[in-house]
Amino acid sequence: MQSSTPRSHKISIKENIRFALITVSTSRFEKYGRARSPQEAEDLSGDRMYTKVKDNGHEVISYSLVPDDTVFIRDLISRMIDEDVDVIVTSGGTGLSPDDVTIEAISPLFHKEIHGFGEYFRYLSIGQIGSSVVLTRACAGIVGNKVIFCLPGSPNAVDLAFSEVILPEAGHILKHVGKVA
Repeated sequence: MQSSTPRSHKISIKENIRFALITVSTSRFEKYGRARSPQEAEDLSGDRMYTKVKDNGHEVISYSLVPDDTVFIRDLISRMIDEDVDVIVTSGGTGLSPDDVTIEAISPLFHKEIHGFGEYFRYLSIGQIGSSVVLTRACAGIVGNKVIFCLPGSPNAVDLAFSEVILPEAGHILKHVGKVA
């Protein structure tokens, strides 16, 4: 029998969540520069993030395209933390290649890491990619009263994370970090 505790915790959660979406891709950045929309950058994963947020009644405050560069990523995240956003989501740069530096750029900023996100995301991903799940370093954390999710760059990973974890839990997480409207 499932406990009613998770359901009771979701009472009075923030319903209109403001998102900042960031795609991390050097090749796309070199081709499109500082694109201001996923369509402008021909960014399928970015477009899926944008659509999922809007279709669920939330707000996209900004979209950014950045290269796989630790300083560039960290600088953008630091600026976003000062913006009027609740949730920051990155897509790309979470793998194991030398160019994948999203985690190295962002995780030092976390005041608290949300270990359950990465664990649950990998658990859900097994059905799609099997044992290759060990190659993802998807993670999430809290900086002040903002939530940051770092996702792989594949459209399927974005769909899975948004549908199964981010959208169902973002308001709940924000309630726990003290950001309820």
